[in-house]
Amino acid sequence: MPYTKTDELAINTIRTLAIDATSKANSGHPGAPMGMAPVAHVLFNKFMTFNPKNPEWVNRDRFVLSNGHGCMLQYALLHLFGYDVTMDDLKNFRQVDSITPGHPESHDTPGIEVTTGPLGQGFANAVGLAIAQQHTAAVFNKPGYDLINNHTYVFFGDGCAMEGVASEAASTAGHLQLGNLIAIYDDNHISIDGDTKCAFTEDVMKRFEAYGWHTQHVEDGDHDLEAIEEAIRKAKEVKDKPSVIKLTTTIGFGSKLAGTGGVHGNPLKADDAKQAKEKFGFDPEKSFVVPQEVYDMYHKHAAEGAAAEQEWNQLFEKYGKEFPDLHKDLARRLTRDLPEGWQNKLPTYKPTDPAVASRKLSETVLEAIHDVIPELLSGSADLTGSNNTRWKNAVDFQPPNLGIGDWTGRYLRYGVREHAMAAIMNGLSAYGTIIPAGGTFLNFVSYAAGAVRLSSLSHQRVIYVATHDSIGLGEDGPTHQPIETLAHFRALPNMMVWRPADGNETSAAYYMALTSKSTPSILALTRQNLPQLEGSTIEKAIKGGYVVLENKDAQITLVSTGSEVSLCLEAVKTLKEQGITARVASLPCVEVFDVQDKEYKLSVIPDGIPALSVEVMSTLGWEKYSHEQFGLNRFGASGPYKEVYKKFEFTPEGIAKRAVATIDFYKDVKPLRSPLNRAFQQLI
Repeated sequence: MPYTKTDELAINTIRTLAIDATSKANSGHPGAPMGMAPVAHVLFNKFMTFNPKNPEWVNRDRFVLSNGHGCMLQYALLHLFGYDVTMDDLKNFRQVDSITPGHPESHDTPGIEVTTGPLGQGFANAVGLAIAQQHTAAVFNKPGYDLINNHTYVFFGDGCAMEGVASEAASTAGHLQLGNLIAIYDDNHISIDGDTKCAFTEDVMKRFEAYGWHTQHVEDGDHDLEAIEEAIRKAKEVKDKPSVIKLTTTIGFGSKLAGTGGVHGNPLKADDAKQAKEKFGFDPEKSFVVPQEVYDMYHKHAAEGAAAEQEWNQLFEKYGKEFPDLHKDLARRLTRDLPEGWQNKLPTYKPTDPAVASRKLSETVLEAIHDVIPELLSGSADLTGSNNTRWKNAVDFQPPNLGIGDWTGRYLRYGVREHAMAAIMNGLSAYGTIIPAGGTFLNFVSYAAGAVRLSSLSHQRVIYVATHDSIGLGEDGPTHQPIETLAHFRALPNMMVWRPADGNETSAAYYMALTSKSTPSILALTRQNLPQLEGSTIEKAIKGGYVVLENKDAQITLVSTGSEVSLCLEAVKTLKEQGITARVASLPCVEVFDVQDKEYKLSVIPDGIPALSVEVMSTLGWEKYSHEQFGLNRFGASGPYKEVYKKFEFTPEGIAKRAVATIDFYKDVKPLRSPLNRAFQQLI
């Protein structure tokens, strides 16, 4: 069907809404929405299937705005198509507590799939969404039941193309031959610094060709709706490669500043806004105007999406009669609940069991639970043998034509791409049918920090298996030994950082990571063997902190995590020889411990005696749990791990020496309060 005046009107409505919302907020980015309105119109109205009344329908097409600063484009579309985004919401753009924040946030706004903003992240999320679709389809689709066949579309700009995370993710997608992924590159030659000729002159399409993508170029993205439509249609026909369409547009189309950096990140001046509206056929004196025929056009398409969902529901019901087990499994996954009784598979340990590295204990958990949690997809950033993230009979997720796996595979080879791995896992989680776990060394989770932060911000259930968690990795030395890493990630809101001390604590970490539907987890795991502790149980450890060794007349509490807990227990014996009684608390996850009630917390780190924290990392943050801190506020050293521990006095004798000094220092402080007793406690 040829394009009409109504199509043009719809495109200009999107543009004027972007002008008005950024002007009213006196903040925002009108340029990208004005330039990309034509492609957005064609994509949403001609190609995408979705139901605004049920934004969670599993087989909807997914849309990601990686250049998230242009979010007024997406908010305008959501409003116009009938999502629960009102005109008042558009008027409250970038205001406190509105559902139209300055960059898209998935848990704030119906219809937003993933949280984007930091450039390149949305692009990588889209790769995760496409992997999730491909895997879910392979598991559940049967002849005559094409249940899962959606596409993932992503818009990205020059800024995203410059970010390394997008390059990592594009390389991954090309290798995986993700024919369900279509990216549209807004080639407007502008970034915040101005014309991209100042810093970015590479041939982006040649790069994507080298990654194994199908590439096209639409030269007139401002006007040529037919060419845009044809390019998307062709991209959909390519089944064995992801597709990218380079779309040359004019940033701020219609503005006096069109084609310049001046329209990128600032609202239009009042006179410019008026002349642009006039150019677009709108009354320059009116704001937030939507002609009825635009609503009618878009609501018609939304109704087609609702009908498609209804049809899908009937197909799913019929599927249930033929494939009852698969039907039940998919229905359960969509609730994000785990299979009943899965936790009974978690390994438990006795003190007489052998000492094992917690990275191996993590592997034992995965081996024990992978069968009962079929939505769990594991993977590693090229460190499978070191991270122990692969169960024995795992199948790799790979294009079948490579002969090394298939689409049903549950093990992802991310390559040496920690940042893309983390961002892809956010997309995997956001799809709604998968729980992703991915491994690297704890030190290299820092490479992935931008995406890890978004796991927290967007409430995704993502599990980071972070091995080689301290100077205990030994010979690789300071470049690989994390010192500040845990302080960094413990400072991150809505992130559980687990550093288990033995097998029961490792099982507890997985229990909490898997049952927390909207909180990601980092599991910091050792390379060196750890003994199974006398006082540990899964039940105690899931409180985030507990007493491992109680002594009635203790003069000090040793508070510790991970590999240092067993050292503290040895230090208790050394102190006993000196006539000093000590007790030991393990704090595998301070975030979970923090939400326990005050009485319980004070039973773990009580008033009346000093507390000394022991962890072979930065002491930053430990003031909250201990009066004195024994840690490492410098880089590590290269050598056999026991020698490295000895060098820094992380030995029973070194801990005992500091415990004696702590007792002596606080002996005259009466009453001595637990560090957990805080003035603001009642206010929180």
